[in-house]
Amino acid sequence: MKRISTITLLFFSVIVFSQNTISFSDTIPFIINAQNTLYVKGIFNKYDTLNLNFDTGSSDLTLTRDAIQKLKSAPELYNTVYNLQLGKVDFKTTVYDAELAGHDTQGRFGWDLFKNKVVELNYDKHILVVHSQLPVPVLNNNTYTKLRINYFDNVFSVECIISQNGVEHKQLFLFDSGYQRTAMLDNDLLTEDHFPVDSMEMIKKVIMKGAQGNEIPVITSNLELLKIGNYELKNVPVQRLTSHKPLRGKNIHILGNEVLKRFNTFLDFQNNVVYLKPNELFNADYIEKKKGT
Repeated sequence: MKRISTITLLFFSVIVFSQNTISFSDTIPFIINAQNTLYVKGIFNKYDTLNLNFDTGSSDLTLTRDAIQKLKSAPELYNTVYNLQLGKVDFKTTVYDAELAGHDTQGRFGWDLFKNKVVELNYDKHILVVHSQLPVPVLNNNTYTKLRINYFDNVFSVECIISQNGVEHKQLFLFDSGYQRTAMLDNDLLTEDHFPVDSMEMIKKVIMKGAQGNEIPVITSNLELLKIGNYELKNVPVQRLTSHKPLRGKNIHILGNEVLKRFNTFLDFQNNVVYLKPNELFNADYIEKKKGT
């Protein structure tokens, strides 16, 4: 299932030789815009340079229909494998289409391009680094909190805790760098756990659009506490879905990039662990926030 959520860039690679192994890393500068869209330059099918959102809530490569029409050669969708160059490395991927993509981009690529690798997202330096193995200093740094990766439907989730009026609710959250806001809470899960939704102050109600242009009514409310591993975020403006679940037939909360950007991150797809450490954006203002916070 696929969904949503200029500067010249220099690419470089580093190879480190040890006694018995070779560690490889490829560093790709990224941009994160005012809407929290994280994107890099990618070269599709050897010819077309595109701005592509790194969306951990999707898989493969998805391009907008408008971008597809402007490509030098029209791709065959869904089943044909194409080349996508990110940094110095060529990846193989099928192509899907969508109506929309993140701001300033022509499409998105999913986490599964990096299966069996380690991906570093450093928001302080604005770099995405693909490692052949987890750097040893990360394992020895106790400022990183560890979250177990849970895979489902070709995406993945991590466990987080939300709290309101002293009531805690522990659930899995889709790890979704393509979702531009903080977190989206599933009403059915909140109801099942008797979470005190009525005590959450409403900030606003809007109509959002999904990747296919479908309308989704969303209420933004103030959440007292969001706990991610060892770290806590207070007074977080979260969205509550009233209908039209992003993942068809699936009840799950979503952790978006307005929260994820507050942590420098290692996605270890070899050992299925996420490492998070607060960065210089940890205390940054939220786009939508409760008055007086």
